Amino acid sequence: MSGGLDGPAPEERPTPKGRRTAQGIRVDPEVEAQHDPRRTVISALVEHEPGVLSDVSGLFSRRQFNIESLTVGPTEDEDRARITLVVEEPDPGIEQIKKQLRKLVPVVSVQELEPDAMRRELALVKVNAMRPDRVAAVADMFDGKTVDATPETATIEITGSDQKIDSAIEAFGQFGIREISRTGTTALARGMTDTAREAPPEESAQNEPTQPQQPHADDD
Repeated sequence: MSGGLDGPAPEERPTPKGRRTAQGIRVDPEVEAQHDPRRTVISALVEHEPGVLSDVSGLFSRRQFNIESLTVGPTEDEDRARITLVVEEPDPGIEQIKKQLRKLVPVVSVQELEPDAMRRELALVKVNAMRPDRVAAVADMFDGKTVDATPETATIEITGSDQKIDSAIEAFGQFGIREISRTGTTALARGMTDTAREAPPEESAQNEPTQPQQPHADDD
């Protein structure tokens, strides 16, 4: 009769997965897995006041998030501004960006936009204009508008998706590009979907924790 404990033989026991650290602690493979980054647009509705952009940019600097572009401008409400961020991060990082943005006092609302959201960017491209007819032809291909022209240079305004801007810049490269200025992406959700909205007063009241009522002096 064996004095061993009941249970499966050593070769039948399940083997835990994951490597061990130098301290002998096993690391969960799911936690350690590297997630592929994805590119997305985040819209934030903020208080239209000095220092908001500094607060937001400081947040990203401290957290070392990968920001592709950041634009800010007024909205239909003079007390609100909209910040549009294009970020490229793994999903845990994107969720962290939204979470950290919501913690900032001037931020009213944060929303990640769907892939079909309307995204636009404006670019000014100044090129050599030794062949103005060919420059004009390329501008027409991308629905560009010539906003300045001299015997030596032409400046073209192009509006569209970032892919369209990239393609236009590549096409203008044949003439020799002297300068480029790009605004970065701005975006709105399609149809009746709110891009990033302030909650109605009644909705905000529902979300606030109920405070116990203090007894009045005349209730004693």
